[in-house]
Amino acid sequence: MRKIALLSALLCLSAAAWCQTDTTDDKDLDEAVVYSNKFVEKKKNLAQKIDILGAKTIARYNSQNTGDLLINSGNIFVQKSQQGGSSPVIRGFEASRVLLIVDGVRLNNAIYRAGHLQNAITVDQNMLERVEVLYGPSSTIYGSDALGGVIHFRTKSPVLSNSPKMLVKGTGFVRYSTANKEKTGHADVSLGWQKFGWLQSYTYSDFGDMKMGSNYRNKYPDFGRRSQYIKTVDGIDYVLMNDDDRVQLFSGYSQWDITQKLLFRQNEKISHHLNFQYSNSSDVPRYDRLQDIRNFGGSIGTTLRYAEWFYGPQTRIMGAYELNITKAGFLDEFKVNVNYQDVKETRQQREYRRYDRFDSRREHIKVIGFTIDGRKSWNNNELNMGVDGQLNDLKSVADRTNINTGTVSKLDSRYPDGKNKMNFLGVYAQHLLKMKKGKWVLNDGLRIQAVSLKSNIIDNSFFNLPVTEIKQTPFAVTGNLGLVFMPSPGFRVTGNLSSGFRAPNIDDAVRIFESSTATKRVIIPNPDINPEYTYNFDLGITHIIADKARFEFTGFYTLFRNAIATAPFTLNGQDSIVYNGVTSAVYASQNVNKAYSRGLNARLKIELSRKVAWDNTVTQTFGRYKNADGTKKPLDHVPPVFGKSSLSYAHKKLTTELYGMFNGWKKKKDYNPDGEDNGQYATPDGMPSWFTLNWRGSYNFSNNITLQAGIENIFDKNYRYFASGFSAPGRNFILALRAGF
Repeated sequence: MRKIALLSALLCLSAAAWCQTDTTDDKDLDEAVVYSNKFVEKKKNLAQKIDILGAKTIARYNSQNTGDLLINSGNIFVQKSQQGGSSPVIRGFEASRVLLIVDGVRLNNAIYRAGHLQNAITVDQNMLERVEVLYGPSSTIYGSDALGGVIHFRTKSPVLSNSPKMLVKGTGFVRYSTANKEKTGHADVSLGWQKFGWLQSYTYSDFGDMKMGSNYRNKYPDFGRRSQYIKTVDGIDYVLMNDDDRVQLFSGYSQWDITQKLLFRQNEKISHHLNFQYSNSSDVPRYDRLQDIRNFGGSIGTTLRYAEWFYGPQTRIMGAYELNITKAGFLDEFKVNVNYQDVKETRQQREYRRYDRFDSRREHIKVIGFTIDGRKSWNNNELNMGVDGQLNDLKSVADRTNINTGTVSKLDSRYPDGKNKMNFLGVYAQHLLKMKKGKWVLNDGLRIQAVSLKSNIIDNSFFNLPVTEIKQTPFAVTGNLGLVFMPSPGFRVTGNLSSGFRAPNIDDAVRIFESSTATKRVIIPNPDINPEYTYNFDLGITHIIADKARFEFTGFYTLFRNAIATAPFTLNGQDSIVYNGVTSAVYASQNVNKAYSRGLNARLKIELSRKVAWDNTVTQTFGRYKNADGTKKPLDHVPPVFGKSSLSYAHKKLTTELYGMFNGWKKKKDYNPDGEDNGQYATPDGMPSWFTLNWRGSYNFSNNITLQAGIENIFDKNYRYFASGFSAPGRNFILALRAGF
């Protein structure tokens, strides 16, 4: 009865207020523009499927991090191994096969792994003015890694004044969430003169241990429960019982982000931009590994394996300079971006009662990048062309500490302990031709890309690998050919052929990595792997009926060639070795013969009145590896069917939205047994389907003060996202106060 009463109250509120989607992505086809084509382009002219999240939508979602922001869209699946992690999935491609970009700068570097990543959350979602998601191979413009698509984050910029008087603008908010006792504060201010602008932003978040839902499926009453944990008391590890096994102990962390931008408009044609970003965190517990168990035998028996397993502070520093010129000689627009990134990652772990080995592996990667882009328009043609490059320099170190004696000894590093360098250089051209008064638009493009990788092992005593120096110089040619047909202003049909590639990076070719306790596998270097390629076809339809209903459908089929996957391997003629005291099968990254994926994305939005809107999205993907012997096995990273349905209403100062999020079943037979699907963190049958009912709303006290409130997972469902080792929040009350001037 309590749940029914709560739902009835929310429905009553929904009948008295709003929540229209930010019109950035719902404008008429003639109005919406995107920036991911390097220069501003009308969305209607591009054959590739692109989704946009605008500033109003980002603020309305009121998300805790960038991963939650993408989840809220209903179009992007996100995997989580810990609270401080979010790994977006596009069309069954994840991690190093999805390219992340912030303000035109590639975030992907030479150690982006093929498993699951947490790097997306180092982008401060509170400073975003828009997010553009490009679906399907996008290598023509962006080069390596854009196999599944691109997520382009664009942060706010300083606002210049139109008068001699200085223009001052700013925003800020505080937020509290109950499921993890989140406390977040944000403030940004922009000072603008006629030629010079300055922007400064600060965000700090403290996330406590996440509490999962209490409403379990009858068949899995203990799924995800944190019944035991390890605590060190006076230097001794003890396994203790959790007072509340729904609280995921050791999942909390804190994060802070700083952004500073400077803008100098030299004249009407020339402008200069400086962009500084800093993101850092506390230690981030690897929650899924803290659930791993190990059989010790004897009187100890089976117990939790790790007393400690955490990422050290996730640190990302970026500095970028951008020059923009209009009417630069032959070119209508010209842009140069030179950037530098400094990224640090650490992995710290210690097994239960192994006081003699606290293992620390630390990576420090420095990245220098540049892009030079130009645009030329003539008659009905537009030509974007450019050259880009990226230089990666990695240092990888490791050591083992006896915490009782303080003795430090050498340890095998995650990557070779010598020089690790990976460089990219590419040239591209993207052409657009408008025909028949704009009813037909041709998209075509071509990229030539060269890559070099060099890595060497100095200390080979740990594994006696047969190869101590790895060199690769792959070369790729990719392109796209698309056609847009617009017989009327509200109807659009697209067809798009595109290819993408991903050069094996340092993580693919030379890492040494323990897969998991459950699978007992160790992955070793393989210098003979080749680049991955995708060949994709899209068919899309968009139909807007009398500005009242909007229907979108996109179907795709992707051929995946030279797909890199972990498979059985041998080391010095042996198919298993003893690693960290465990006999483990030897695996290595290898090029599987073939793979394919197919799927669809659909959206239906109906404006029931000027104030009421009903919006629905659904995405389905299916993928398989095709082995040399003709057999098939599931392609990993492929999520189950998922989507969102929302009913919204807006009236004057009050807004509200009632919405449901859902995921279908992922049966165990559809898990990849050798990949990154993490079957050990699911039920024996796979990952159960789930549906959550949620509400959010806001009230504008004035033009400058807004109160936001929300309830996520109203019925307190217990669930996990596919491939995740971390349970989603239970019933979560959210309160935020926003101010602007």
